[in-house]
Amino acid sequence: MKYTSLILISLLLSLCLLAEDQNDSWQMFRGDSRLTGVSQTTLPAAPAVQWVFQATDEIESTAAIANDVVYIASIDSHFYAINLKDGTLKWDFRSSDEIKSSPTVYNGQVYFGDVTGVFYALDAETGNEKWRYTTESEIVSSANVYEDQVVFGSYDNFLYCLSATDGSLKWKVETEGYINGSPAIFDGKVSIAGCDGFLRLVDLETGKEVRQIQLGDYVAGCAAVFGNTAYVGTFGNQVLGVNIDDGQLKWAYENAKRKFPFYSSPAVTESVVVIGGRDKLIHGIDALSGEAIWTFKTRARVDGSPVIVGERVFMGVREGIVYALDLKSGEESWRFDTGGSIMSSPAVGQGRLVIGTTDGMIYCFGEDGS
Repeated sequence: MKYTSLILISLLLSLCLLAEDQNDSWQMFRGDSRLTGVSQTTLPAAPAVQWVFQATDEIESTAAIANDVVYIASIDSHFYAINLKDGTLKWDFRSSDEIKSSPTVYNGQVYFGDVTGVFYALDAETGNEKWRYTTESEIVSSANVYEDQVVFGSYDNFLYCLSATDGSLKWKVETEGYINGSPAIFDGKVSIAGCDGFLRLVDLETGKEVRQIQLGDYVAGCAAVFGNTAYVGTFGNQVLGVNIDDGQLKWAYENAKRKFPFYSSPAVTESVVVIGGRDKLIHGIDALSGEAIWTFKTRARVDGSPVIVGERVFMGVREGIVYALDLKSGEESWRFDTGGSIMSSPAVGQGRLVIGTTDGMIYCFGEDGS
């Protein structure tokens, strides 16, 4: 009896540690299935460079971090798996062309698409190809996964749902424009915003469209879902808060002086929405009212997406600087100048921040003074 109890305790501890590891990872673009852009890990006050990895061409893809491995793609058509601890190469896979989509790691497989429209599933440990599925156009959208359903968009105007096991088509939904952003999954539904100016809600199991919500302008980024609200930036120079239960607009934010599009995807908590703009500003917006809380001025447009870590928000911008800002005030608390240009977004997990630049450098930040 005592021996059985010890086994049960050991099993429970193992499950708790596994859950903790999963919560501390960054397995997909925007960090979680609702695309909130919030990390559960911690970072030091002044993160220091732990290692730098050199790819042969620019990085537009955002990394995934899982099981002590960094997964990231490059315009050089290579998909890299890099050891998180020391930056050494674990394996690399050559795709058919440039890779701009960000990877998703789920149940031992890693998913991504390339610009020829091929969507891949690789073994996360070895890099061996498990299966591939070919769409009719470029894939920039990153995948979202639930159980055996992997969902992503393509420039052929379709939202796809494939079997995560074998890549067979479960369903596809046609939209009226390119799908550049990634889908959110929540409460048995998929939400996707695209270049047709609609936010669509689709039943995850059947692929039946539940609701269309008119946004007014096309969307390049992702819609983050928090509670019953979807938050999204548009090319009509606005950030919108939309009630997904009834399709009604809660609020529309627009900077009073600078009228520029939003390519960035928002990071969201119950109280604040943070997003970058092509107006060279990072915006902190009240999540309930849509009123401006703060703005932070950079020297170049901000196409990457922010990540909220505790009471700070981290973001890379085109001028090549990675910033940490106070979440409440927008005041700068840390910066690092890469000397290049940044189009990708931070991945933050397992106590590290990883980001790539357009000169092919992949930076990993972590403990102070290392």
